[in-house]
This record gives sequence, structure tokens and C-alpha cells, in this order.
Amino acid sequence: MDDATGIHCRLDELLGERGMTLTRLSELVGVSIVNLSVLKNDRARAIRYSTLAAICRALDCEVGELLVVA
Repeated sequence: MDDATGIHCRLDELLGERGMTLTRLSELVGVSIVNLSVLKNDRARAIRYSTLAAICRALDCEVGELLVVA
């Protein structure tokens, strides 16, 4: 969890549940593995709505399943 914001990104859990790799997600959404890794490890300071929407489409999830207040 990001202590500064209290928001946790559940990307790792969602990838695991769907049997998808970070590499495959990167291919699907057009975002670098490095940037997805930053998000996955709760080190991101910002995320574009377009990126958020693309991740949610690729993982077939809602924003509230990906980002949670912890």
C-alpha cells in the first residue's frame, strides 16, 4: 500500500487470478513493463485515465477492483 495516499493497487492479485503475466498485460495495453511494475508495486504517483481504462478492459475488471483504499 502507498502510505502517502492510502491507496493499494491490486494489479498483482488480478493478474494472478486471471493467469496473466505483466508482459502480456503490457502488450495488451501498450504500457511498458517498467511502468506497470511501478503501478503493481504501489510506487506510482499518478495514472492516466486512458491507462486505467485500458488495464480494466484487459483484466475485465472495474476500477474499484484494481484500486482500493486500504
